[in-house]
Amino acid sequence: KLLVSSSPREPSYWDTQAKKTLDAALKLRPREHRAKNVILFLGDGMGVSTVSATRILRGQMEGGTGEETMLAMDTFPYLALSKTYSVDKQVADSASTATAYHCGVKANAKTVGLSAKAVAYECNTTFGNEVYSVLRRAKAQGRSVGIVTTTRVQHASPAAAYAHSVSRSWYSDADLPSSAHRHGCVDIATQLVTNFDIDVILGGGRMYMTPKGTPDPEYPTSSSRKGSRKDKKNLIDVWLKAKPNKKSHYVWHKKEFDEINVKTTDRLMGLFEPKDMKFEVFRNISRDPSIVEMTEKAIQILRKNPKGYFLFVEDEIDHGHHDGIAKLALTEAVMFDHAIQRAARLTRESDTLTVVTADHSHVFTFGGNTPRGNPIFGLAPKNADDEMPFTSILYANGPGYVHINGTRGNITMVDYYDEEYMQQAAVPLDAETHGGEDVTIYAKGPMAHLFHGVKEQNYVAHVMAYAACLEPYRNCPPLPHSLSSSSCVNIHSGFLIIMLGLLCFLR
Repeated sequence: KLLVSSSPREPSYWDTQAKKTLDAALKLRPREHRAKNVILFLGDGMGVSTVSATRILRGQMEGGTGEETMLAMDTFPYLALSKTYSVDKQVADSASTATAYHCGVKANAKTVGLSAKAVAYECNTTFGNEVYSVLRRAKAQGRSVGIVTTTRVQHASPAAAYAHSVSRSWYSDADLPSSAHRHGCVDIATQLVTNFDIDVILGGGRMYMTPKGTPDPEYPTSSSRKGSRKDKKNLIDVWLKAKPNKKSHYVWHKKEFDEINVKTTDRLMGLFEPKDMKFEVFRNISRDPSIVEMTEKAIQILRKNPKGYFLFVEDEIDHGHHDGIAKLALTEAVMFDHAIQRAARLTRESDTLTVVTADHSHVFTFGGNTPRGNPIFGLAPKNADDEMPFTSILYANGPGYVHINGTRGNITMVDYYDEEYMQQAAVPLDAETHGGEDVTIYAKGPMAHLFHGVKEQNYVAHVMAYAACLEPYRNCPPLPHSLSSSSCVNIHSGFLIIMLGLLCFLR
C-alpha cells in the first residue's frame, strides 16, 4: 500500500497520483452506441503550446502554481493528433481547415464549404464543388443546430458549417467583386439565413446583415460600423420571418439576451458587435455576453429537441496571437475552457459526443528554464547573451520584432504584465503567423474512442457523422441500451396484448 504525501518532493506523492490515474484508465470503457447530440468546440489557433500556457494561466488565476492544473479539456479520456495541412498549403488557414473538420474533405486556402476543385476567388468554380457540413446533415435529419463564436458569425470557422464560397472574405454582398455577382455567387451572410435554417446563431457580425448606411444600435454615430449591404436587404428580418410557426428572437444587447426565456424560445439570433466580438480582456460585461453564457443559452434552447442537436462553439484565440499579444490569446483560451466546463454540466456523457480541437497552431512558445510557478507572462530567470532580460513567452515572428540600434529592445522598464504588452518576436511581420504542427483532438462521449493516434483533420467530421448516424453513414452504432430496451418492452407489451385479445376471442 502506497503512503500518501502532500509534498511533491516525496516519491509517494507521484506514486499515489499515478496509481489513481492508472486505476481510472483501467476502468475506462468505450461508449459504443449512437450519439444523440454532438458538440464541437473549436479553439481557433489553439496549438499545444497554447493549451499548456493556458493551463498554467488558469491555475495561477485560481491561486495555484499553474503547471499541475487540470483544464476541463484535459479531463477528456480520448485524444488524437490532427494533421492540419490543406490541399495547397503546408501551413493552413482557418478556411480550408474549417472545411476539413466540418465537411470531411481537405480543401484549398481561402475557400469554405468547397472541395479542392474550387479555386480561391474564382466564382465560377463554386458550382458543383460544394461539400456539406455535419451540422447541415444533422439539420436534414431533424436535429436542432447552433453556432456560437466570439468572431463575426460570417467568419471562416463558422462559415464552413453553412456556406459555400471561394472567398472567406465575402462577408456581405458589398465584398463581392462585380464578376462574382455576374456569375451568381452569393455572400456568406446571405447564405447564413437562406441555405438552411440554423436555430441558434450567436456572435458578432451585425454590419453584414443590414442595408448600407444603417446606423449600428450600439454605435449609432460611427460611420465605420454602419450596415454594409448594397442589396438593401435586412437579413436579420429574413431570418426572423423564415419560420413563422416558431418563436424566434433577435437580440444585440446582453440585457435582452439575459431576458430570453429558453423554455419558450425556439430560435435565437444574437449579434453583439458590428464585426468580431471584443477580446475577453476588453469585453463590456454589461453589454456583451461571454462565450460561457452564449454556450449555455445555446444548449438550453437546442436540447429541447427530442431528436438531439449539433452545436459548434468557436473561440477566437487566434486574433490575440496574430497581434503578438499573448495575454489576449491566453485569456480567450481560459474562457474557452470555462465554456467546455459549463457544457459538461449541462450535458450527459452517455448521450453527447463532445469534441474539442483546433484548426491550426501558432508560432507561439514559452520556455527559458523558468522555475516552477513562474508567472506565465513573467521573465526567464537569467538574462540573454545580450545581457538583457526576456519574457518566457516569445513569438517566432510578428509585430513584436523591435530592434533599436541593431539590438532588441530592453524590457527592464516595460510592464510586460500589461494587457496589451506585445511579446518580442524573432522575425518582423505585420501579423504573427499560424504554425504548421499537429494540433490535439480531445473527445468524450459515444464513439469518442475513435479518436486515437495521428489522423488527418478531415477525419473529425467523419467520426462525428458516424457517431450520430448521419450521412453518408448508414451502418451506424446501435442506439443506447436504454432506448433499445424501452423499444423492446414496447414491442413485447404490444405482442402480449394481441395474444390476450386472441385468447379472449377464441374463448
